[in-house]
Amino acid sequence: MATTITSRKSKGSEQQAAPTGPLPITQEAPRRRRRPVVVGAGLALAAVGALVAVWQVNEAGNRVAVIAVAHDVKAGEVVKASDLVAAEVAPDPALNPVPVSRSKEIVGKTAAADLPKGTLVTGASVSEGANVAKGRDTVGLLAKPGQLPAQRLRAGYAVMVVNTPQDNADPTKSGQKLATPDSISAVVVGVSAPDANGAQVVDVAVAPTDSAPLATWAARGSAAIVLKARN
Repeated sequence: MATTITSRKSKGSEQQAAPTGPLPITQEAPRRRRRPVVVGAGLALAAVGALVAVWQVNEAGNRVAVIAVAHDVKAGEVVKASDLVAAEVAPDPALNPVPVSRSKEIVGKTAAADLPKGTLVTGASVSEGANVAKGRDTVGLLAKPGQLPAQRLRAGYAVMVVNTPQDNADPTKSGQKLATPDSISAVVVGVSAPDANGAQVVDVAVAPTDSAPLATWAARGSAAIVLKARN
């Protein structure tokens, strides 16, 4: 007698079988929720960037034409038109460059100090008169603080160079009369920038007969500069 075996279906078999192939790609993606704080920060940064761009455009449009040095000009040299060039800079209260419209006021004057290439020309860059060293000898004096006035010297200034020998003997203590020191009249040709110790090199123009003794004083470090009274 044949026996028929009937299998019972389980509850799990009644559920739909999982797909065995690759999942289909859909066009819908999960949407992220934007935070109000992040959105506000982005808008603020965009506004700041726009303001900076507007400011840069305005600054570029506000540039003014001023006078600059086309190539190196030594102190005491007469400034020529070929020594100058126009440059555009943004207005700055800390600077006082001469505008291009006043270039005629600079040409023909004497450089009051060394003017390197690219230097913006100011009223203090030049002095009145022609080359003060013409027909004279130029001697450089290394002046330390106390050997020259605190007032900045400029080309064309009349000075007196006094010989101050380093003598430890004080004539006033021994009752001796203080002798008048030797001195030489000179005109400032140029002044260098102070070094780390405050010393400056002052070029002065003197008569050819006075250049040798003045150079001797300078080598000994016994030359003091006196600024003469100006009218």
